[in-house]
Amino acid sequence: MIKVLLADDQALVRAGFKALLDAQPDMTVVAEASDGAEAVRLAGEHAPDVVLMDIRMPGTDGLTATRRMPPGPHIIILTTFELDEYVFEALRGGASGFLVKDTEPAELIQAVRVVAAGEALLSPSVTRRLIAEYASRAKEPVSTQGLDQLTDREREVLSLVGTGMTNDEIAAKLFMSPATAKTHVSRAMMKLHARDRAQLVVIAYESGLVRPGWL
Repeated sequence: MIKVLLADDQALVRAGFKALLDAQPDMTVVAEASDGAEAVRLAGEHAPDVVLMDIRMPGTDGLTATRRMPPGPHIIILTTFELDEYVFEALRGGASGFLVKDTEPAELIQAVRVVAAGEALLSPSVTRRLIAEYASRAKEPVSTQGLDQLTDREREVLSLVGTGMTNDEIAAKLFMSPATAKTHVSRAMMKLHARDRAQLVVIAYESGLVRPGWL
């Protein structure tokens, strides 16, 4: 059973999500929060697998709450706009992906299952636009501990992950099997202490391995 925590300041939105998720045989909403501070507290009490986090809430917003979350839950950021200025910061802060609030119910349900399984929720096309937009405003590349531990092939794979490519696309470009591509991604994740693929994308940009305009 996938345990979900809902964090949104609008009671009607929470009620809609709760009805949808509780209707699934493999999901249950264990808690609801109306602001970020409450979300962090309830996450500590209920140990959810997934947190659906509205990014814009009064008081403690979703960005701050994402950074303060206890270890364990995977966070999906909910936003009204795909190119929300806070989404990149949320990914940097530990979120596993994001959804626009008007997403189809079936897509929301699938997103919860994907993130609960430990995968990152990043649409390649949206990722390319989002990361390029906000990485272009970044300062000089930062030093990323562990990057020098990667093999040449792992660095190459990491750079392709940073452009939003899937494992299948990476495999096709580098003439390897999807399983081999997945192995390289997993090793890079382990060496860089990245929680998931979303973190790898952020690292690829912040380290300068991928530059805006390469997409």
